[in-house]
Amino acid sequence: MAKRPSRLGAQLRDQIRAEAARIMSDEGVRDFQVAKRKAAERLIIPDNKHVPTNQEVEEALREYLELFHAKQLLGTLETLRRCAIDAMHFLAEFKPHLVGSVLNGIVTAESRIQIHVSADTPEDIGLLLDDHNIPFEENDKRVRYGGDRYETCPVYCFSADSNPIEVYVFDHKKGRERPLSPVDGRPMKRAAIKGVEELLTGSKRQ
Repeated sequence: MAKRPSRLGAQLRDQIRAEAARIMSDEGVRDFQVAKRKAAERLIIPDNKHVPTNQEVEEALREYLELFHAKQLLGTLETLRRCAIDAMHFLAEFKPHLVGSVLNGIVTAESRIQIHVSADTPEDIGLLLDDHNIPFEENDKRVRYGGDRYETCPVYCFSADSNPIEVYVFDHKKGRERPLSPVDGRPMKRAAIKGVEELLTGSKRQ
């Protein structure tokens, strides 16, 4: 039987959770592990004993944004989703899917539009950007799949109307398999163009 955390331990965990969320919102930290480590250091709490999960920090971030940045959040989210739709139409031949914070609605000033595409080769994306005179940077990022399997994925980074966009390029076979979310370890939620357009329409009705 798992040992239940003490009341003090739960309080310390909540403190790290809340401070990590504030750091991600107000200081532009995007990495959950970095935010939790900074929070523990500032609170002088051993971060190896009372560490909240990424999912707990994300929920705290959602609560913090809704409490302190509600109006700004709605405007930022609409802007990023509109930009994401335009980018996905631009990338339509590569079967784009939106993932990450712009899809789930928990966005900060540092949020990136993250799009997954499938292509014969990564260079196809670079050529498309070159053909439209769009400056970009190319790098590699590790993505995780089930069974603790990691793959290196080419990522093209560019901006549209000052909004940063990251395009993850998979081959056609891997494009059908969803990587695991860094937040909850489950297959990432993804949305095609129609799904994002429906999200935007639904948010305007609220």
